[in-house]
Amino acid sequence: MDANLRFWRAEGQSFFQRFLLWADALDPLLLLKSSNEIKRTRLSILINEKTQSEPIQNNQSSVHPDTDKIIPVLFRPPAFMPITLPLVIVSSVQRHARHSFFWQFVFHTYTTAFTLVNGNGTPKAAEYSLQQKQLLLGLGAISYSAFVGALPVAFMNRYALKNPFMQLVVRKLLPAPLLGLTSAFTVAMVRSPEFDNGIEVMDRNGNVIGVSKKAGEKAVMETALSRAVLFGTTFFLPEVLMYCVQRARFVKNPRALGPVRMFVIMSVLGGMLPVSFSMFPQCGEIKRADLEPELLSSTEETEFFYNRGI
Repeated sequence: MDANLRFWRAEGQSFFQRFLLWADALDPLLLLKSSNEIKRTRLSILINEKTQSEPIQNNQSSVHPDTDKIIPVLFRPPAFMPITLPLVIVSSVQRHARHSFFWQFVFHTYTTAFTLVNGNGTPKAAEYSLQQKQLLLGLGAISYSAFVGALPVAFMNRYALKNPFMQLVVRKLLPAPLLGLTSAFTVAMVRSPEFDNGIEVMDRNGNVIGVSKKAGEKAVMETALSRAVLFGTTFFLPEVLMYCVQRARFVKNPRALGPVRMFVIMSVLGGMLPVSFSMFPQCGEIKRADLEPELLSSTEETEFFYNRGI
């Protein structure tokens, strides 16, 4: 079992523990670490078998626990907020369907690529062109999600709704659940090979006992749900807070509403990111009764573990 997975299993039992660990691991300054420094730290951990907070900061954010390869800088967890924040802000203020489609396409392209890079590797990857399949699934999911996300803007422009209530629903309330659902959809689509091929499951000593489709399904569904909560809340809560700010007239100058809105979105996204990553254990657990019977003949263990992915 990977050193960071061992650490997550030991120190990330509760939501609060996981939240504190992710708050450290998401520090953007970790992106400044060079590949050589990451490799040296990784080697030191493997040699000394340390299970301190150092592996989380230097490797959970930089090294894939399944493939043991260094993750590209743009797709490491500390880069997630700096890249998605401007995309979320731009997507939330679009008033033209074409522009909305374009920015949501860019947004879903990045989040889908992030999901693909940080997901589980599949043992049957060599038997067929898995990467091509995932790319096609990802492109289809991205296009569909961007189209669905642009529908409220297109609907408003086409029918020029005058009803204030309908404007509130279509422009303010509808985009949040749509973004949450489409974000979960892209996760499920790009990681669907984990349903078909399964992922590795390990006993408490870290020994791989086999490949489980049920564990793969559990890992993907947990990640999809956490992504839906992240972006659904990030779109919905700022709208509520800005409505309260405008009603209470906390901001006198209308020109200041734009910067205040950006600050609110940044605050909500910054707070929700470690919350969503902490919803489920990074080193997931699955009971014996939930695994395929053919995997259980070689062991008497009652609890098994897997890498959930991000």
